[in-house]
Amino acid sequence: MGGKFHGTVGFAEMKETAPGVWTEQITERTYFGDIQRAQSRSRGGQSLNNNIVNDNRISIVADPYANEKYPAIRYVIYLGTKWQVNSVEANRPRLLLVLGEVYNEQTSRASREVGGSSGV
Repeated sequence: MGGKFHGTVGFAEMKETAPGVWTEQITERTYFGDIQRAQSRSRGGQSLNNNIVNDNRISIVADPYANEKYPAIRYVIYLGTKWQVNSVEANRPRLLLVLGEVYNEQTSRASREVGGSSGV
């Protein structure tokens, strides 16, 4: 399925929120592009409900910000849902984003907080 894409991309940046504590902060930007593949599947797991996984590929027209920060892309809002970006391929002037599972902000943020005492 081909089609046009117009949506939000979330970029992460580590910022010091307290002395010695670094937290991931998200910056959202809007991009245009093409949907190269739209496919989703259900993946069984330990939970009662199966996880839905997108194998969508979205090619966006990158601006200088995206070209510089593409390793920091965390999610894309597609069809009203935040989807985790599993990989990014830089093919200037475009970036190819491969989507995966639904993006979990709480888990993602907690796993990326760094700093403070180690407690060991």
